[in-house]
Amino acid sequence: MNTWTVTLHPLAEPELQALPADMRARFLHIAELLEDFGPQRVGLPHIRPLEDKLWEMRMQGRDGIARAVYAAVQGRRLLVLHVFVKKTQAAPRRALTTARKRLEDIAS
Repeated sequence: MNTWTVTLHPLAEPELQALPADMRARFLHIAELLEDFGPQRVGLPHIRPLEDKLWEMRMQGRDGIARAVYAAVQGRRLLVLHVFVKKTQAAPRRALTTARKRLEDIAS
């Protein structure tokens, strides 16, 4: 069986570590679902498409809501590009711009 791997962009790692413990645990749970079943078989409420090639992992905890923006890169690897605490209804433009820039930096 071809499995998927979830990896963190180097700049996303400290962002993830800054989240409260319950949201980090939720992130790990969703990452395991993605690795075990693949992104095609995991859906709401865990993940959701955003735009272009960007997707989001949806974490909720006692202290609020966080998102991890990721993209599929090189075969069966999912790269988490940006992790942030969500404060508005829609995904903030700045968060998507950050994720897109990090994806371009990896590709070049």
